[in-house]
Amino acid sequence: MLQNEMISPTIQTSEKTQPRQKTKKPPRFLCVCLNPTIQKTIVFDKIEPGEVNRTSNWRIDAAGKGIIPTRILTQLGEKAIHLTQLGGPTRSWFLAMCAADGISVEWVESGAPIRFCTTLIEEAEGRITELVEESLPVASETSDDLVERFADLVNQADAVLLSGTIADGIVQGTMARFARIAWDIGAHLYLDIKKQDLLDCLKYHPVCAKPNLEELAQTLGLPYAEVRKEHSARKLVEEQGKRFFDEYGTYLVVTRGAESTLYWDGQRLCEYPVQPITVRNPIGSGDAFGAGLARILERHGSIHEAVAEGTRLGGLNATQLRPGTLFS
Repeated sequence: MLQNEMISPTIQTSEKTQPRQKTKKPPRFLCVCLNPTIQKTIVFDKIEPGEVNRTSNWRIDAAGKGIIPTRILTQLGEKAIHLTQLGGPTRSWFLAMCAADGISVEWVESGAPIRFCTTLIEEAEGRITELVEESLPVASETSDDLVERFADLVNQADAVLLSGTIADGIVQGTMARFARIAWDIGAHLYLDIKKQDLLDCLKYHPVCAKPNLEELAQTLGLPYAEVRKEHSARKLVEEQGKRFFDEYGTYLVVTRGAESTLYWDGQRLCEYPVQPITVRNPIGSGDAFGAGLARILERHGSIHEAVAEGTRLGGLNATQLRPGTLFS
């Protein structure tokens, strides 16, 4: 059952810095992702393997784990800026799509084309297949250029959302450099990252970390098959949630697709159910969830209210064809 008590995280502070106090002013968000994407969504009734499959139902969008929370927050009326790296012949196209959505984008030159990812939707089968291109290597100076731009932009932000994987060529530890800068000026930190990037950022006391269950297993070096069962999943989130909170003052929220979300509220393991919906395209639902979490916590809501809002936004996104949106 969902517990209603709320325990505020105890965030350790250094003598040099203190986290910014939350005010009544609308929060300002800086969303960072280092692996931009142009997303193609193609809808078929059914795909016949090995045959020519034709459809006139398709769309192309600027996407990726940084663009999507920025779009969601913007649609909710929040002030949000996205920082990434861009390059290649489709850069202007990508920026034009963002501008059409009212998304504010800051970028540095990467020298690498933007990758494409493709979603194949088979409506008759109820099947959705995601084809993911890995990024091409970015220029050697890209990491330092991003950190320099981040240091300028973070002064305009109350909350920083670090999302996704890093492109090939980005120096390992760049996410932690962002986290350190955010911590030093007192901006609130939210993580939707995994593996070493997540572990490296914990020392900067993020407000919340939101991996899905598979990402949490990968981060901890555990076989996903061993933690998928209900009892094992609950035990893992309880143990790690308590550790994250006690050591770093960080809420751990773990999504599990269509299964209930598990999270540690500072005192106990809690869960929040996922309401049944008619799913059209689930791509971006986890990113929408993360945007909802950060928005409610920055507006002084409890972790329980934040998880409920994240669930609502993730569900709304899944009912749309366009990835990372709340309405058509």
